[in-house]
Amino acid sequence: MTEFNPRDLADLVLRPIVTEKATMLMEQNKYVFDVAVKATKPEIKAAIENLFDVKVVKVNTIRPPRKKRRVGRFIGYKPQYKRAVVTLGEGDSITLFPEV
Repeated sequence: MTEFNPRDLADLVLRPIVTEKATMLMEQNKYVFDVAVKATKPEIKAAIENLFDVKVVKVNTIRPPRKKRRVGRFIGYKPQYKRAVVTLGEGDSITLFPEV
């Protein structure tokens, strides 16, 4: 497997996604993250394993098409984004909400 620089990996994972659907996926040991558009599946896997000390089994990525947005007579696009659904190994979990 290719070795990745740990300093670069931390910049690939932007934030966890906390929606109703993502919360239901947590019960199946799947976690959803916003990642950099340039990130690849092996880089995402290495970043999650490095940041959270867990074993990643599978990474699925989602990159939906850009939507048009109009402001007056000017037409533009919403920013491009990429999400990763990360499946963890048996017994591993990520604590997104530490005890307050």
